[in-house]
Amino acid sequence: MRKIALITTILTLTTMESANALQYATGRSALKFNAMGTAGVFEPKFKDTLFLGDFDLRLQYNYAVARGQTLGLVYDWDAEALGNNDYSHDAFALWEIRDVGRLEVGLTESVAHKLGVGLPDVGGLRINHKPLFYKKISPRGNVIPDTSVTSGHNSPRVNLVSVPTNIGQYGISVAAFGGDFDYSVDGGVKFRFPNGKLKSAVSLGASFMDKPHKYSSTTYTPDITADWRAQGSIGYNLQYNSWIWGTSILGIYDKNPIGTAGDGISAGTGVSYDILNYSLSLTYMYSHTGIWHDDMKKYVEHNVISSFRYKYNENLEVWTSIGLTTKTPYISTAMKLAF
Repeated sequence: MRKIALITTILTLTTMESANALQYATGRSALKFNAMGTAGVFEPKFKDTLFLGDFDLRLQYNYAVARGQTLGLVYDWDAEALGNNDYSHDAFALWEIRDVGRLEVGLTESVAHKLGVGLPDVGGLRINHKPLFYKKISPRGNVIPDTSVTSGHNSPRVNLVSVPTNIGQYGISVAAFGGDFDYSVDGGVKFRFPNGKLKSAVSLGASFMDKPHKYSSTTYTPDITADWRAQGSIGYNLQYNSWIWGTSILGIYDKNPIGTAGDGISAGTGVSYDILNYSLSLTYMYSHTGIWHDDMKKYVEHNVISSFRYKYNENLEVWTSIGLTTKTPYISTAMKLAF
């Protein structure tokens, strides 16, 4: 009864009026603020009720220096940064040339991560980037939680990315001086194939990190120390009308790692369907760590997630997810407000 009452309360809140994005523009300048907040519950084994929260705050300032050219500043703070005791997730300057591409300088994710293609999911558990469920469920061993290439956002970085064209979009990143590694070089490419009702996209990403030292890939897996780390990923999405199918795989290799193995393979596939204001999705995720090292313990993790979402408007939605890891079933429901 408690769960039914909670879900009923959340659905009742969907009758609220939605918020509007905060924007201000004058002359050549423009300022925009976006925010997202999620609040709900997470119940491992359907009995322990835990609070589930997520948020993202983003502020961007743009200045048009010439026709087709823009300078800007971006600051973003989210739940991931808060969990890592960081003051920002993104804090960078940008220079954008409309027909050429974009330059980013500062603290932000790499091009390989930003151009990646994720798995379809309509819930709010962030399955494509540092999922929330492993914060609530402690796995028996080390897990690669998603299939995205990442080299963090705490080291000064330069991103160069082309403008999207009919052929595709590509970019390269270089990061150093952050303390978690000597340097990192990342690259990514994304191809889009729009064809009427049938649309598809494929992405390729790669990363080389030299001398990671207590590098934290997530807040809930062991820190990595090794001679070097190499990553590679491929993702594919296919959309037909309201159906979306996606699959992706990430491979990570650490040279001479110290401590618990943090490398291996993460793969997943899923499908989603939209009808009016309702959406459904089913996703499967697989992780296998320690497979490259005979002297380290290997660990396999499976996760199946089914999600339902009701979208009242562009700003307000509620969702429920039911999942099963290798050992633990769980359910989660929450309301998301964004503007």
